[in-house]
Amino acid sequence: MKRLNAMSRTSRVNFLTYALVIAAFVVLQALSMGGGLSATLQGQLVPVCAYVVMALSLNLTVGVLGELSLGHAGFMSVGAFSGAVAASALQGVIPASGVRLALAMLIGAVFAGIVGTLISVPVLRLNGDYLAIVTLAFGQIIKSIIENLYVGVDGSGLHFSFLKPTVTLEQGGRMILNGPMGIPNIEKISTFLAGFLLILITLVIIFNLVNSRSGRAIMAIRDNRIAAESVGINITKYKIMAFSVSAALAGVGGVLYAHNLSTLTALPKNFGYNQSIMILVFVVLGGIGNIRGSIISAVILTLLPELLRGLSDYRMLIYSIVLIVMMIFNWSPKIKVWRESHPLFQKKNTESEA
Repeated sequence: MKRLNAMSRTSRVNFLTYALVIAAFVVLQALSMGGGLSATLQGQLVPVCAYVVMALSLNLTVGVLGELSLGHAGFMSVGAFSGAVAASALQGVIPASGVRLALAMLIGAVFAGIVGTLISVPVLRLNGDYLAIVTLAFGQIIKSIIENLYVGVDGSGLHFSFLKPTVTLEQGGRMILNGPMGIPNIEKISTFLAGFLLILITLVIIFNLVNSRSGRAIMAIRDNRIAAESVGINITKYKIMAFSVSAALAGVGGVLYAHNLSTLTALPKNFGYNQSIMILVFVVLGGIGNIRGSIISAVILTLLPELLRGLSDYRMLIYSIVLIVMMIFNWSPKIKVWRESHPLFQKKNTESEA
């Protein structure tokens, strides 16, 4: 009976999360169509969706698995570039932009998931600071590889090379990825609707994983690795599972992010160390393991700099104050006691009971 009640509470909390996301989409869509949003804010809707997906995917590694990763922007870049190359190559074959975006997301998820799996095998043997440093190094390696990769397309298909002169194309062929110059003239096919649907799909995947037998095994590893291993839980298997799913979701977020840009390059501001740290800030400020907290913090911290752009002299001061307030709200002992007694903030307790 207790287990059924816990599952019922979990379902209610998950339903509330879905309802809040849908309500936010309906309100923003209505404001956008009615002219209630400025052009600047409308331009931020797709990046907000991409960052929400990134924060949710990293929360799967940091909050559910309990491992610190500083290379999440690397998986984002794998998805972004592989998806952009695929969408560009399919441009003459599939005229429907929505279908091309969906296929690009699928391809980005596959490539990012494969890279995440390959990296997780050696990386997840480490713990703590060592794991964070190695994931940071892998993120930089991935970015460096992309900066030196050349991809062209012609009638024979795709051609890859790490040396531009070796890419020989037939007449009528074209280069898609030009090493450090990236991908020019990307078709902007990402939409707010696509971002909203992607957030819902991400939530479905995470909620179903967390509330499954595999999810309980992953959380058991997070809470006490030795105890989990002693009862027969395969530590390596479930760590790789969580890390790979997180990387695949990051890749999909990268595809959405890339197709909102006119030119895609592996610049540090897009896929470097600072980007990984910013995504980690979303997770920490929203509450580690708190799904709704990650969504709210990603939205607020993405939109806030744009909303405060008119206050040029005080913009970063106000931004810093908001960060401090959010940190106090999530980690102050007295406020944590209040949150634990409030039904809106009982997600983590419900999951442990389930």
